[in-house]
Amino acid sequence: MTAKLNRDIHLDLNGLRQTLEQIDAKMLKCEKQFAAFTQKVPPSNQKNAANLLHYLALRSLDIRALQIKLHEAGLSSLASSESHIRGQLMAVLQRLGSNKNETTPDAVFNYESSKVSLQQKATALFGARQNEQVPYLMVTFDGEHADDFDKVKKLMAAGMNVARINCAHDDDKTWLQMIQHVKQASEITGLGCKIYMDLAGPKIRTILKDKNKLKVQEGALMYLTDEAHLKKKAKNTVGCTIPNIAAQLTIGDTILFDDGLIEARVESIENAKATLKILRISSKKPFIKNEKGINFPDSKLLLPALTEYDKQCLPFVLEHADMVGYSFVRSNNDILALKEAMGAQKKPLILKIETLEAVNNLPNLLLCGMEEAHVGVMIARGDLAVEIGFERMSEIQEEILWICEAAHVPSIWATQVLENLNKSGVATRAEITDAAYSASADCVMINKGQHTVQVLKTLKDVLFRSGGHRIKKRFTFRPLTIATRFLNE
Repeated sequence: MTAKLNRDIHLDLNGLRQTLEQIDAKMLKCEKQFAAFTQKVPPSNQKNAANLLHYLALRSLDIRALQIKLHEAGLSSLASSESHIRGQLMAVLQRLGSNKNETTPDAVFNYESSKVSLQQKATALFGARQNEQVPYLMVTFDGEHADDFDKVKKLMAAGMNVARINCAHDDDKTWLQMIQHVKQASEITGLGCKIYMDLAGPKIRTILKDKNKLKVQEGALMYLTDEAHLKKKAKNTVGCTIPNIAAQLTIGDTILFDDGLIEARVESIENAKATLKILRISSKKPFIKNEKGINFPDSKLLLPALTEYDKQCLPFVLEHADMVGYSFVRSNNDILALKEAMGAQKKPLILKIETLEAVNNLPNLLLCGMEEAHVGVMIARGDLAVEIGFERMSEIQEEILWICEAAHVPSIWATQVLENLNKSGVATRAEITDAAYSASADCVMINKGQHTVQVLKTLKDVLFRSGGHRIKKRFTFRPLTIATRFLNE
């Protein structure tokens, strides 16, 4: 009986080894297939790009049954190994008796080398970190910060590592005053703080003439057109700031107004006008108002991410910012357009993922961004949640984190972090849980509010506690108070 059991186990392990070797072959095939992409990447990013391709090859498969078998055999199930996925797979193969090994020891990342690489990439973007268990903290500035140096100094003392300036608001004189305050506070406190500037990007808004709102009801029809075709007395018609918008839509496309509060579907398109059917109204007041946001999650818009206003802002941004945030980036062409506009003045780019198209194109966006030495990703959860649906937000933000870690591209967790605390001084239970999960990212962004210093202190405390349990998404076993208390009773 013992001999049969040993034989069955041996056969089982042979099967595992063969399956893993097939996966390894798929990884190498993927790397070869996309060699044209990795060749454009500088040497400092080539191994990272290869690791991304290896991870994508693995995640194109359903390996849940394999993971159970690996776990039963007491081996790594390849989970939480995004940063060194092929190195982890080869380590498991060696435990299974495989002679397969890389001729060059540095050809793939292992756990230690991937950890060093991730830290180096984050430090290059955000600067030195005071506490490795706490992600970098980014604070959004507004006009008040230009007039209140003491406020800026308090933010820095409370833990702000990055000051965010949104070029959609204020002007260059105000921005310069903000930046000068940051630099002065840095000199006084001895604390480093990077300057991050967001390009405004295209503003997709509603236009209503002669009135400020249009009453709508579920099941009823309304019309959407651009500003050039919007007539003053057109009934049930809303304009859009995108030229020739109707021609860019397809029957069946979903259109969302006012942060997704009103959902409509394209029924027909004719004469520069789209007929929409109202499917859902989630607001107590059934109105579409002037200058409210519109989202087109199903449509491929002919709308460049880089606007003329962005180009006007670029000289100032390139002179003063440490990082450039790229709003509404959707495709590689968007990245190439910004690189061309920047010319020889290179700055690290932060790709803001806030549309469904950007999510779908994420691997391509990363590979294109990695053609520069340093690139980051912001998970802009506000617009993104509207585009993909709030019920999918948890899933998608995690997938973005996985893929960014596989590419060793630092990530920023943004939008509504401890927002209730920032506005009212009291945190909700749900947002504390959300804040704790933000420890999975490299940097956490806080929006403007009246209680930002308190938010920073609370966030540092929450993240420090969460950071003791995990390294990014890799859970670690620090001593649990519950367990030690039980054993010591």
